[in-house]
Amino acid sequence: MGAARILLFIPMYNCAKQVPRVLAKVGPEAGAFFEQVLVVDNGSTDGSRETAAAALRAAPHLKGKVVKNRRNYSLGGSHKVAFNYALDNGFTHVVVLHGDDQADVRDLVPYLRSGAYDEADSFLGSRFMKGARLDGYSMGRRILNYGFNLVCSALSWTWITDQGSGLNMYKSEYLKDRFYLPFDNSLMFPNQMFFHGVRRPRGFAYFPISWREEDQKSNARVVEQAAKVFLLIFKGMLGIRPGENGFSRMEYAFDQVYPP
Repeated sequence: MGAARILLFIPMYNCAKQVPRVLAKVGPEAGAFFEQVLVVDNGSTDGSRETAAAALRAAPHLKGKVVKNRRNYSLGGSHKVAFNYALDNGFTHVVVLHGDDQADVRDLVPYLRSGAYDEADSFLGSRFMKGARLDGYSMGRRILNYGFNLVCSALSWTWITDQGSGLNMYKSEYLKDRFYLPFDNSLMFPNQMFFHGVRRPRGFAYFPISWREEDQKSNARVVEQAAKVFLLIFKGMLGIRPGENGFSRMEYAFDQVYPP
């Protein structure tokens, strides 16, 4: 296998305050591992695209693009835009780093340096494993997440410490048949990605991350998403996988904003 060609994908929606901080953390040390940065905006109305472009202009060590989805594809659809882009342009890996500045890309650097990221199809940041650091996360929410992951672990017969943080990495070889296209475009997309890979021999591995909540706004509906996750697990037990549907037939087109 040749040298890794890693795409850093940053999905964002109304992250004008946060995305400059996210890109500032991709300094020369971290940035050296990424062939390109792709910022995918899903119709922000707060100037996010302009602030992202300005942050990239101020970081000459990064080769970056800012693109805007032509439709509201939500978080899952933005992932599909980036995954398709990576496959179409010959990247070997995709790193997902949410634009809301909750995760820190620097937590991934030691594993990029050692090559440990290449030991699994999905290399997933975990907020709730030993070594993780949480800032601004209440004890009540921690207990709920530990309990939820424990129940999901028992149901799926797989040790789970996180199902969808804001920092994850995927092999393009794993994505190449584009199995992800029928998945929901909603916030459930990371969960569907996770449970799709649970039974693969080299399915996933975790690494601990730091996580902070400061001026970010969560869109998660905890009870609703928990119910959907349980349904996803039971469908997996029955071998039910989504086939061709409206999501898989969408175009996932975008327009480049920066560089013009």
